[in-house]
Amino acid sequence: MIEADSFLKPAVEAGYDFYTGVPCSFLTPIINRVISDTGLQYVAAASEGEAVAIAAGAWLAGRGSVVMCQNSGLGNAVNPLTSLNYPFKIPALLIVTWRGGPGIDDEPQHQLMGPITPALLDVIRVPHRKFPSSDNEIPVALEEARKTIAETSLPFAMIMEKGAVRDDGIGIAVVEAPGPGLRNDLCGHSDRPARVPAIERLLAILPDAAAIVATTGFTGRELFTVADRPQHLYQVGSMGCAAGMGLGIAVNVDRPVVVLDGDGAALMKLGTLATIGAYAPQNLIHIVFDNGAYESTGGQPTVSPSVDFAGAAIACGYPQAFSCDDLSGFEKAVTAALGSKGPHLIHMRVSRGTIDGLGRPKISPADVAKRFKAFLASS
Repeated sequence: MIEADSFLKPAVEAGYDFYTGVPCSFLTPIINRVISDTGLQYVAAASEGEAVAIAAGAWLAGRGSVVMCQNSGLGNAVNPLTSLNYPFKIPALLIVTWRGGPGIDDEPQHQLMGPITPALLDVIRVPHRKFPSSDNEIPVALEEARKTIAETSLPFAMIMEKGAVRDDGIGIAVVEAPGPGLRNDLCGHSDRPARVPAIERLLAILPDAAAIVATTGFTGRELFTVADRPQHLYQVGSMGCAAGMGLGIAVNVDRPVVVLDGDGAALMKLGTLATIGAYAPQNLIHIVFDNGAYESTGGQPTVSPSVDFAGAAIACGYPQAFSCDDLSGFEKAVTAALGSKGPHLIHMRVSRGTIDGLGRPKISPADVAKRFKAFLASS
C-alpha cells in the first residue's frame, strides 16, 4: 500500500499533471488527492469515453494526460482508445481499477469484466502493468510507462488492485451551479443552407488563431475540402468525442477553440454538454450542425427534430446559446460568440446534402495531430 502523493509527485516529475476520469471506490484515495491538489488539473467526465477524448485534447495542448476509471468503464472507452488515440497516435496514462479481480468476491456486474480486464487491454493493444502497491515499485512503473509511450505514442495502462493506495480521508469541495444563461433565437425560418456554405462563412469570420476540431463523417471531410490548414483537426471515428476533445484543448490554451459537431454525434455523448457547462472554458465555441440525419451512413434519421440543443446547453450551464437556420443568423451568432465570454453553443439547422465528389483528408491522422499540436504550441 502506498500514499497517493508517493505516486502523484513522481508522476508530476514525469510530466503527468492533467487528470480526468470517472470515479471508482478503488480510486478514491488517489482521485480525491488529485482533485484537492491545486498544482494538478482535474476534469470530471460524464463518461469514460468522454474522459479519453478530454485527455486527448489536453495532450494536444501540451499536457501530460492521465485517465482514471473503473474497469467496467473501460468498455465505454474502447471506441476512442481504438478510433481516436490509435490512428492519431495520441498517448495517455490510464489508471484502470480491477473490480472483480483475482480473489475478490465483487458485485455481479464485475463478474465478467474482472477476469477479462487484462485480456481486453491486450485486444485493443494497450500495453499494461500492475499499478504500484509499494514505494519501490513506483519509479519502475513510471519508467515502463515512459519507455513504452516513447516507443509507441499510444496509451499505457496501470491496473489498480483494491487497497493499492491508502485512504487518507481527503474531503472534496462541492461544485457550485452557474447562473442562468442567455438564449438567443436568430432563426430566419427560410430555406436552410447546406453545411459547406456555413463552414465557408465560419472560416471567413474566425481569426487565424482559432483552432477547429471537426467531428467525424462529412463535416471533417467538408472542412478539409474547403480549407486544409494546420489549425484544423479532422476526427475520424470516435463519434461523439469532438466536444470532449475541444474541452480538453480549451481549458489549456488561450486561443479560440471551435468544435464543429453534428446532431448525431452530439446526441451520442450529450453528457459532454454538462461537463463543458461545469468547467466553462471562456474560449470555446461549440457548433452543432443539425440536418436531422446520419448523412454519411446513408441518411438515416436522428431524433434531433425533437431536441432543443440550445435549451439543453443553457440547462447544462453554458452562459449563452444561439439557435439559427440561415447564414445571416449563423454569422451573427459566431460574431457574438467571438465577442463575449463562453462557452457558447450555436445550434445551426442545415439541409442535407454535400458537394459532389467529396474527398477525404490526404494527410494521415497522426500527421494531422502532430501539426495541430505544433499549431497550438505556437504564439
